[in-house]
Amino acid sequence: MTSTFPNISISTERLVLRALDEDDVPALAEMMNDEQVGAWTGVPQPYGEDSARRWITEYAPAARLAGRGLDLAVTEFLTQRLVGVIRLTKADWRIRSAELSYIIAPWARGEGYASEAALATAQWLFGDQKFERIELRTAADNTAAQQVAQKIGCISEGVLRNACIVHVRTEDGTWADLRTDYIVWSLLPEDLEGAGEELAGSDGFTSWN
Repeated sequence: MTSTFPNISISTERLVLRALDEDDVPALAEMMNDEQVGAWTGVPQPYGEDSARRWITEYAPAARLAGRGLDLAVTEFLTQRLVGVIRLTKADWRIRSAELSYIIAPWARGEGYASEAALATAQWLFGDQKFERIELRTAADNTAAQQVAQKIGCISEGVLRNACIVHVRTEDGTWADLRTDYIVWSLLPEDLEGAGEELAGSDGFTSWN
């Protein structure tokens, strides 16, 4: 029998992580059209509200019910504004592992939201779901994403050479693929000790397929 993630809400001092809702469609589409999201992730550009709605109403629920992963909206506790998205993918229920990735809206960067949301997700995954490993992958030149991984206690395990595709703007304004390396990070339950003590600063983007 396939295991599935519950439909949950996770609260931190500043944030609430919850299931994506159709009310998130406009903010989600706007966030996904950001220049840095286009550069560091595989999100299609331009990204319209129809795509955001399909993600929220079709892809995210299907992934959760099938046990493949979990998509969570990251919102400000006080304003309920959409800050970003956390994803758990490639869930392996036998060895209790999953890959974590995240995107933060342009207006919310630099506030430590990525670290706070990622850490809260890891604590829940290890504590409530009894997982034993979380993996992150960051593009070699994405120093902001690497800082987030370090802040939550991740350990760098090595480099996957030539395994990542990022995107750059060409002279005519279109996007072109650029191949680079992946840095692989892991987080185990014992790595979380003390990770919440220094969670301010940069936000980044992990791999996003």
